[in-house]
Amino acid sequence: MTGALAARWQAVRERVAQACVQAGRAVDDVTILPVTKTFGVDVVEEAVSLGLHRFGENKVQEIVAKATPLAGAGIDWVMIGHLQTNKARDVARVAAEVQSLDRPELAAALDRYLQAEGRAMDCLIQVKTSPEPSKYGLAVEDLPGFLRSMSAYSSLRVRGLMTLAIASDNEADVRTCFRTLAECRERARDGGFAIDRLSMGMSGDFGLAIAEGSTEVRIGSAIFGSRG
Repeated sequence: MTGALAARWQAVRERVAQACVQAGRAVDDVTILPVTKTFGVDVVEEAVSLGLHRFGENKVQEIVAKATPLAGAGIDWVMIGHLQTNKARDVARVAAEVQSLDRPELAAALDRYLQAEGRAMDCLIQVKTSPEPSKYGLAVEDLPGFLRSMSAYSSLRVRGLMTLAIASDNEADVRTCFRTLAECRERARDGGFAIDRLSMGMSGDFGLAIAEGSTEVRIGSAIFGSRG
């Protein structure tokens, strides 16, 4: 599969670069987070052989299951899915970053377990920009207060914001979600918070996300193929 994987990875890199150029941005403005959810250890190993070492996962149990057999591969696991508070201990133990921080009780739990592990972690705050009930995230209006509260958690380093856009064929609706997150970042910066990253855009909409200022796109199927 390595040949096919390498070809898809190169194609995605080229598409992301093209989207950057079309948006009038530098190609290195946007990083790609490969998402390996539902793919096995063998696929991750092939990706590592191509030079990839940072992978997004939606479920804690998948990170835990893959982390042990891949312990020597130098992988940084990134939690991008909804995180239940009772799974915070596992994440504090094995993940390098959380992009789905969305409530005070989760911040408190992560901080407690990270301090017990003697380590700190980068995190992104997930903001709900879509009206869909199925989408998680902090309400836009609650972001300023939540950012202020984060000073109480010394092991959590807030680096930026993350969102999931509405699942829609209407590009204007999708772009509105991404633009909302970019506006949240600018208001946060105006308020004195040094947050730079915007994790937004996936396989089907990353071009729109890049046009609206994304600094990282989360790509799964376009790199690894269709999921079973």
